Amino acid sequence: MAGRTAAPRPLDVRKGDTVVVLTGKDAGKRGEVERVVRNPVTLEAVAGGRDKGRQGGTWKRVSPRGDAVIVQGLNVAKRHTKPRPRQGRTERQPRIQQGGIIEKAMPMAVSNVMVVCPECGQPTRVRHGRVADHSVRLCARCGSPLTKPGKP
Repeated sequence: MAGRTAAPRPLDVRKGDTVVVLTGKDAGKRGEVERVVRNPVTLEAVAGGRDKGRQGGTWKRVSPRGDAVIVQGLNVAKRHTKPRPRQGRTERQPRIQQGGIIEKAMPMAVSNVMVVCPECGQPTRVRHGRVADHSVRLCARCGSPLTKPGKP
């Protein structure tokens, strides 16, 4: 049976938000969200016992990782690369890819970060409300909007 995707819920963290990291090696540090990585949970049928492929059985999660965010300058991994010849090279590009140590910000689970309110400067949970006939994210501490009413 084909995989089934759970309905995605809108995330409280968006690109450009300032967040504070709650757990891990960068706990307590603040940074700006570069990118949000959505990973919907896919459900797949698992047949039990001898009746594989028949009706019945249970559902299991195929992709246990949920949504993630990439925060600028945090959760950085270093990758050591060798110089290698490039494929499809032209006269403008160098023939050998330069080697060295590349630092790259890796995704972290969205549950490990908390949005920082731009008004009160405190980490806060996100409430949803309406301002001037627009749905906006609100700070749970001071009630000020986290996004401009005109922007999605």
